Amino acid sequence: MSAEDFNFEASLQQLQQLVQQMEQGKLSLEESMQAFEQGIALTRQCQQALDKAEQKVQTLMQDATGKLVEQPFTAQADIDKEQG
Repeated sequence: MSAEDFNFEASLQQLQQLVQQMEQGKLSLEESMQAFEQGIALTRQCQQALDKAEQKVQTLMQDATGKLVEQPFTAQADIDKEQG
């Protein structure tokens, strides 16, 4: 799977399904190990996607001098901008 094909939400949902299957206790040891390995891979992919998103946000938040401009990220701030 290439980075362009990665779907964070779908991967997160798949990870949740794996956890549910393992919690039910109906998997064999081998199936549990395979699910665990798949879960670790999904977790790493999701973390990489989050890291890339954070880097992109930081790049977008830099001012003209290259300094990182810290701004609150809240739903209320977005509402205030739209109304202001």
